[in-house]
Amino acid sequence: MKESQIDLRAWRQFVAVAEELHFGRAAQRLNMTQPPVTQAIAQLEKTLGVLLFDRTRRRVALTPAGEALLPDVRELLARAQALPQRARAAAAGQVGRVRIGFVSTIGFEKLPDWVREFRQLCPEVALELVEATGDVQLEAFARGEIDAGLMLHSPGAAPAGLARLAVSEEPLTLALPARHALARARKLALAQVLDEPLVIFPRRIVPSLHDAIFALYHAAGRVPKLAQEAIQMQTIVNLVSGGIGVAWVPESVTQFRRAGVVYRAADELAPAGRRRGAPALPRCETSLVWPAEAANPALTRFVEFVRERQRR
Repeated sequence: MKESQIDLRAWRQFVAVAEELHFGRAAQRLNMTQPPVTQAIAQLEKTLGVLLFDRTRRRVALTPAGEALLPDVRELLARAQALPQRARAAAAGQVGRVRIGFVSTIGFEKLPDWVREFRQLCPEVALELVEATGDVQLEAFARGEIDAGLMLHSPGAAPAGLARLAVSEEPLTLALPARHALARARKLALAQVLDEPLVIFPRRIVPSLHDAIFALYHAAGRVPKLAQEAIQMQTIVNLVSGGIGVAWVPESVTQFRRAGVVYRAADELAPAGRRRGAPALPRCETSLVWPAEAANPALTRFVEFVRERQRR
């Protein structure tokens, strides 16, 4: 018998003898006769190439090798005994791993609470969080590097080919440099805002939302004056703080307090200068998305957890 072929029965016999220090009592504990137990221990020692017990006619004692091995064997047997229950728990989504990509905006509000509550509910499911923009998340899905994603997009415009669950919808808010004259105005005319240099994310990041913002300008007869593109919302706000331009950001970003920035909600903007039939100020939506054919029970449990939180 090779070392790798030692079965659990031999290890159980070893533990019984080690704890009883008597082959007869160990055999009785195992519901066996003594000779098979004695033979099994001898075969185990032969396979390992070490003596596990010192035997005399009057006593049985563990050798140093046997004493060193005993804790590990106990742990091995305990883990083996737990395997069936662990397998059932894994099938039920109570054990496992879920890799989640997320956009920064969801990190301002719901995500921290979800992580805390889900870990309390399923402590043996590891949540691995990766901050990434929507385009990067799609690439990660294609490579099998994430199981789910939290993506920003225009309402109803989630990426195709993925199962989805809308988790939030919010208006866009205007971020202005605090030193700008418009930041001090009691009521802003949208036409004035649309003439200002614009800080915005690249279209590849959130195509639907980028297009909705450009549509707002075009409907008012304006062409956006692009001052700077930046990927992360925090970077966009920092650029606004530096006076580079104005920016349209999700309302949740207003929780990111940055000196030198003033946020103005949509209801503070007078629609002066907009042509008839122009679209309303854009809104944005965040969705939890995942491959429809995914067979990860832990992912299924996480999706149902989020769905239940949405019902509340």
